[in-house]
Parts: sequence; structure tokens; C-alpha cells
Amino acid sequence: MSATPKIAPYGSWSSPITAEQIASGSIGLGQIALDVRDIYWSEMRPTEAGRHAIVRLRDGVMENILPAPFSARSRAHEYGGGAFSVDNGVIYFCNDSDQRLYRLGPEGAPRPITPESNRRYADAAIDLRRQRIVCVCEDHRAGGEPVNTIVAVNLDGHGEPVSLVSGHDFYASPRLSPDGKHLAWLAWNHPDMPWDGTELWLADIASNGLLSNQRRAAGSRDESVFQPAFAPDGALYFVSDRSHWWNLYQFRSGQIQALAPMEAEFGQPQWIFGMSTYALASARRIVCAFNREATWHLALFDTGTRRMEIVETPFSDIGGVAADHGKAIFVAASPTMPPAVVRFDLTTRRYEILRSSSTAAPDAGYLAAPQALTYPSSRGEHAHAFYYPPANRDFRAPAGAKPPLLVLSHGGPTSATSRALNLKLQYWTSRGFAVLDVNYRGSTGYGRDYRLKLEGQWGVADVEDCLAGARYLVEHGWADAARLAIRGGSAGGYTTLCALTFHDLFHAGASYYGVSDLESLARDTHKFEARYLDRLIGLHATHRDVYRDRSPIHHTDRLSCPVIFFQGLDDKVVPPDQTEKMVNALRTKGIPVAYVPLAGESHGFRRAGNIRRAIEAEFYFYSRIFGFTPADAIAPVMIENL
Repeated sequence: MSATPKIAPYGSWSSPITAEQIASGSIGLGQIALDVRDIYWSEMRPTEAGRHAIVRLRDGVMENILPAPFSARSRAHEYGGGAFSVDNGVIYFCNDSDQRLYRLGPEGAPRPITPESNRRYADAAIDLRRQRIVCVCEDHRAGGEPVNTIVAVNLDGHGEPVSLVSGHDFYASPRLSPDGKHLAWLAWNHPDMPWDGTELWLADIASNGLLSNQRRAAGSRDESVFQPAFAPDGALYFVSDRSHWWNLYQFRSGQIQALAPMEAEFGQPQWIFGMSTYALASARRIVCAFNREATWHLALFDTGTRRMEIVETPFSDIGGVAADHGKAIFVAASPTMPPAVVRFDLTTRRYEILRSSSTAAPDAGYLAAPQALTYPSSRGEHAHAFYYPPANRDFRAPAGAKPPLLVLSHGGPTSATSRALNLKLQYWTSRGFAVLDVNYRGSTGYGRDYRLKLEGQWGVADVEDCLAGARYLVEHGWADAARLAIRGGSAGGYTTLCALTFHDLFHAGASYYGVSDLESLARDTHKFEARYLDRLIGLHATHRDVYRDRSPIHHTDRLSCPVIFFQGLDDKVVPPDQTEKMVNALRTKGIPVAYVPLAGESHGFRRAGNIRRAIEAEFYFYSRIFGFTPADAIAPVMIENL
């Protein structure tokens, strides 16, 4: 540690938070499952080419249970989730490479229990009474749009999967009652996304294992239902935004009752299967997490007294909640702690970190603390963001200098950013960048009304909120008006490209597999998002002019600042041609442009080498555009027209 901080230009500071450390020293923590005394969770490992491992904690001993090259990753809805279930030490999982279901028992290697076919499985419930798995099946065998159903798969692997529920475009969360007599599930249809409108269904299970007396318990096109779960006494719990906030409800004897009405979100947008914000620790106790203005809190709810007790923790992010036998397990993070698997004792109220997502533990002197901002945007609206100033205990900038600003536009666009420690973000602030992480209109965590503000306004309201945030920082003297950059991935990449194409505030940008052609996206994307734009933009048949007007690819004549593009060549969500068209347009115009295509990557990068390459290439790009010299030895990226 330097006794006196060195004076050096913003962007040129050296930092212990390196791209190699982020790429190779970090894992993605996913689904959690409890099985008697054992705790299981999944890990996405960049150093193993993005393999999804399954880890078991038993009697204090942590083991890798799933042998390589098996990878527990479903590709249903393309985004997957809910890839494994466990009962009495036996794991059932969807294998990434062939999307078949496998059984992994104590006796040996995984063996398939579904036939080779072009089908994908997710979100399984184990029905031991009938020796089967009940799960979502996405069938691609017929070509064209896949068919989604809920099926039963024999645990012994004999026979074909049997369809139990069909007729809706999408299904999720099949859940069995404790007595095995009832099945609950979620369903929805085009053009709705699950955060727009879903239905909660309930059925009796007949003696032959098929369903009878199917009835809708809750939900509609204007009500989003999330995470059904049966209590030991047979009551059915779920989360609904019927009050315009995702709150907890109980369904019993045909009646729905709100449990703890709050202006807070107990739900999340269901981008993946198997998401969980609450769990029943007993018939009387629910362990739950709720989000208030992009900060998550832990709470205990007594179903008898209907009392909600908020538990003080150091965490700002909590998800993947599971509970039993006096404990809760969840994935949590804070502004100073990366995501970790946490065990919380319901009696002592103490927590223990079981597994961190990062081996790196930066000193607090290199971490920027998030500052929550609410600032005015266009048309009398307000937007939300987290501001991170440059932070490095070893350096300070010359007097009067202002830092370059990187504005982050998150993906989704129905998603959200948070205050959780993100080393990819701190990589920038510890080198002298200011960062603004924007929760633009349409983001979650602020209620349904805020979420709906993006309907018909994608490419407009989100962009305006990013622009307004950058101007807000410049006006307060927190950013250099001549060095403003914006970056985003997927939908955030679209926001980025719109900001760069239709406005002249930013001087550089980075698009990670970003959408450039809305019409192409509407035609070519996968089933889950095939009608997403109906609400965000409008019906293509009647709004073709809007689709073209808001597609950056048709307005490259208005784009005049440098851009770097990153694209996975196996991406099925935003195909490579969306990026390559923009690269070619900038190349032809003579505008500085860099293109980093990554083989073997799909929608989001999972391989350590590619993650490192992307981080360093973007930083190198800005160093050339903004005129500073990186302290790190970074492999250069080719920038055309510079």
C-alpha cells in the first residue's frame, strides 16, 4: 500500500482486480436443492468451458458430485434453469450436450432416462409414489416452433414421456402436493411474457397418474403469478402482482388471501426456470426475500399469526431460497461481498458462507460504494440508478480532472441491476472510471407500474433514462462530458446502440450481442421471446414503421462515434448477423469499429478465456478512444478506421 496516493490520469490506474482474476477466479452460483441433511447447488465454471457442475455439502464435506464432461444445464426457453432435482441422494438432471434427463445415484455413473430425441427438459418435481418425474418438456422434433407441455418421465427410463398437460404455449413450475394427490403449475400464452400475465392451475391426480378436474386458481393476462408451492398442510402458496406489487398469497378451499400486503416485490421476472424467493421451513414458517427499490431483504412469515418479521442481514441481494430443518439456504451478496451460498440458522439468526462465487477478496480500498440515485428523466418521469465513483486507495487524479463515465444498460429489458458486489464493474472504477448502472423504466424492483412504463417505449424510454443519468452526473461535476461511454448486452446492447445511433451525447460504446434490427429479432428469435416485442414495440403487422424507425441498422448514417462489438457465434437469441450488419455499416462509413467474435459462445459468455478477452478488449478500446494509457499489459484489439 502506498503511503501517499500517486497522482495519475483517470483510466491509467493499476488495480489488483484483474480480468484474469474475474474470469478464472469466479464461478456462477445457481440452483439450490435440499435433501434431508445434504445441501446441493449448481456452479457454472468458466475454467471448465462453462460446465455446470453439481456440488454436495454433507457433514461439512464439500464434493463435486457430477463427473465431467456432464453438465447440468437445460436449454428450454434457451435460458434454461431448473436443471436438476434430488431425492434420497439420487440426482436427476438435464445434460447440456444432449438435453436428455439422466439419473445419478450412489451406485455409479449417470445414465439416461429419456430417449435420444430433440426434446429439452426443465423444472422437475420428483413423484416417488408413482416412480416418475413431472417436468416441463420443450419438444423440437417437428421443426418450426417447439411444443411445450408438462410430462411424466419414468424413473427407470422405460417408455416414452407421457403428456400430462398441454394446450398452452408455455409452462413452468409443476409442483406436487405433499400427499401426492394434486399438481399445481403455471401456464401462459403468446404474446405475454411470464412477468406480464400467467395463470396458476391446479388439478387432481387420478389413479392412472393422469390429471383430472383441471381448474385455474389465479392469474390472468394482467396478473403475473410466480413460484407456486404447497405447504405441509396442503395449502397452496404463490406470489402475484395483482396489487401491482409481487406479494405473497395463499390459496385454500377455493379462496385467495393476501398474506402480507407491501409495496415491495417478492417475485422476479421468470427468465429461467426454478427461481425461488421463498420457502416453507415448516407448516407455520415461511422464509422469504423481498425487493424494495433494488435492495433485497430477508423476512420470516408466521402463517398462524400472519406476522412478518424482517431480519437484519448484511445482504443487499438474496435469491434461490430453500429451507427446512431450522435452516435456510440461499444465494446472497452485498456491496462488499460477491454472491455466495449462505446457510442461515433460523434459531440463532446467524449465517455462514458455504461457498463464494469468487476466490478474489479485494481490499475495501479498491472498491467503489454504490450510491442510489433517483433523477429526473424525460416527459416528467424519473429513473433509478446506482452511481459508482472511481475508487483506488493507491491513486488520485490530477486536480480539476473529471473521470470518464461508463453507463451500463442492463439486459432483459425486463430485469434489474443491484448493489451486489460485481467485480466486472469494480474493474472499471478501480482504474479510474465512474460507472452509472441504470434501472431504467421497465426495470423490476419498483412495482408493476414502473415495469409497464416500457410498454411501447423500448428504444425510447430506456435510452432517455440512460442519457438523463449521464447528463445528471455531468451537471453535478462527477463525470467528464467529453468522455462518456455506454455499454450493454442483449437488450442492453439494443439500448446502447439506440443511444449511440439516435443521440450524440456519448462518444463511444460497447455492444455485447446487442439487437440492431427489431424486425429480424421478431422473425428469427426463439419461441420464448418470439412475441416479446408485441408489448415493447407493438404488433409487427401494424407497426412496421416503428420497428424500422427504432432499428439502429436502418439509421447507421446517424451513427458517428466509435463502437466495439462482442458476439457469441452460437447465439440463438440474438444471432451473429445482428452484430455483423452493424460492424459492416460502421466499417463502410469509416467510423472506428472493433469486432470480437467468440466461437463456442452463445447468449452470454461462459469460457474463462473469452470472458477475460472481452473485458480487456473493451478497456483497451476506450484507452485508444479516450486517450489514456492502461497500467496493465493488455493484448491489443484491432480497431478499424482509427
